[in-house]
Amino acid sequence: MKENNVKVIPLGGLGEIGKNITAIQYKDEIIVIDCGVSFPEEEMYGVDLVIPDIRYLLDNSDKVRGIFLTHGHEDHIGALPYILKQLNVPVYGTRLTLGIVENKLKEHNILSDCELHGVEAGDIIETENLKIEFIRNTHSIADSCCIAIHTPVGVIFHTGDFKIDYTPIDGLVMDLERISQLGKQGVMLLMGDSTNVERPGYTISEKSIGETLTRILSNAKGRVIVATFASNIHRMQQIVNSSIDYGRKVVFSGRSMENISKVAMDLGYLHIPEGKVISVDEMENYPNEQITLITTGSQGEPMAALARIAFSNHRKIKIEPKDLFIISASPIPGNGKMISRVINQLFKKGADVIYEDLEEVHVSGHACREELKLIHRLVHPKYFMPVHGEYRHLRHHANLAKELGMESENIFTLDTGEVLELSTKEAKVSGRVHTGSVFVDGLGVGDVGNIVLRDRKYLAQDGMLTVVVTIEKESYSIIAGPDIITRGFVYAKESDILINETKEIARKELENCLENKIVEWYVLKVNMKKAMEKYLYEKTKRRPIVLPIIMEI
Repeated sequence: MKENNVKVIPLGGLGEIGKNITAIQYKDEIIVIDCGVSFPEEEMYGVDLVIPDIRYLLDNSDKVRGIFLTHGHEDHIGALPYILKQLNVPVYGTRLTLGIVENKLKEHNILSDCELHGVEAGDIIETENLKIEFIRNTHSIADSCCIAIHTPVGVIFHTGDFKIDYTPIDGLVMDLERISQLGKQGVMLLMGDSTNVERPGYTISEKSIGETLTRILSNAKGRVIVATFASNIHRMQQIVNSSIDYGRKVVFSGRSMENISKVAMDLGYLHIPEGKVISVDEMENYPNEQITLITTGSQGEPMAALARIAFSNHRKIKIEPKDLFIISASPIPGNGKMISRVINQLFKKGADVIYEDLEEVHVSGHACREELKLIHRLVHPKYFMPVHGEYRHLRHHANLAKELGMESENIFTLDTGEVLELSTKEAKVSGRVHTGSVFVDGLGVGDVGNIVLRDRKYLAQDGMLTVVVTIEKESYSIIAGPDIITRGFVYAKESDILINETKEIARKELENCLENKIVEWYVLKVNMKKAMEKYLYEKTKRRPIVLPIIMEI
């Protein structure tokens, strides 16, 4: 890279849902936009979270000036507690965003070690060579921003996640005027949210949901239980407003819902009159028709409050006659089956359920095609790079830019880790840096890799079989065993013939080795394992993990 060029490096979040993080480098300064997680796919057995591999940032840690957050959603801030333990740099974000971040850092016991700087829309943070400007936008969480990075080579405009809502709940509209000013002054690169590019028209205003919720609550005869994203403060506010209008108390259920609602109330983003919020334990003091419960689990997550209520696993909340459930969210790709399972279970238990297919109880927080066109027209950048969304979304957004007249050679649909190098004269892809995913499993970060996942996959599919045998080295003889223990392969009590024949195969293979005076553990284990695996596959067409355990006396 030439000393006076700018590098834009997506370290996650391109062609995948979540894990949004981008590095922008000029000379010996690097700034980072967002630091998100993604959630595990079905084949990632036991994995809790997926965070970005930041080896590039760690290798250049002396150059990193800070992490700048566009908003407070998990796919943009969720990796911070894990990343800041490795790379403790200043973090900049709006008040609500940092309020949510603080909660996360407290849980990880690192808040006192971290440097957080609150900003407001319109603020500019300066480093030696760069100016980072926060510009208000509208999204499904309050205090969201676009970020403009003013570099000596030109302006990079990162939309963050956004939609254009002309009637937001808090009255704070997207600063299209400032975006237009930047466009007139000249924007070198636009990095645009691509999540909803496949949807025509405009995203409807969040305010329209309030009208639907008010109508539904006016007819409800019992408790109303609303499942929505904990971060959607505006949605919460509308549920609260409608509930208060009809004389209901509000209950928050679910850890993230309780945490974020408290942060939002403390910071003044969620307005609830004194005495209108009660705890789960206090619900029994009021008749059902005076209760609205706002809960987590809108994606059907098995451990979230909604699923536990549906399957009667919740310690304090049981389904009662006349309960009305509202699922106020759209399925994240891959979650459709889990949500359907929960909805079916609620219907089985006799509850009424309203969801997106029946009523307008959810609107997206991402811009549709016409809104994306408006941003392109206001910014009219020299170069364009689609971000946020699956790979097909990036391609569709690139095609949209072509429809609007941009030349193909000025559009860059990158893979994660590719480097876009910008100068005053040209833009080009100039190599690749190390990127990837790090798996978080319980307290372990990065200790679960592809080999462990492969083993978990085999265990889930075919189970395991352990063979235990004791030998005496001096006499080359078997003292005890072989004994076989199985888990997830066959039910041993009903498979006596198979188990006994497998024991015999193991015994013969071991005796054969001992007769030839072979006592090396590795050779004994490999020979037994191969013989048993071959026999088991012939008999069952399954490949359980075979674990030989050889003890010697």
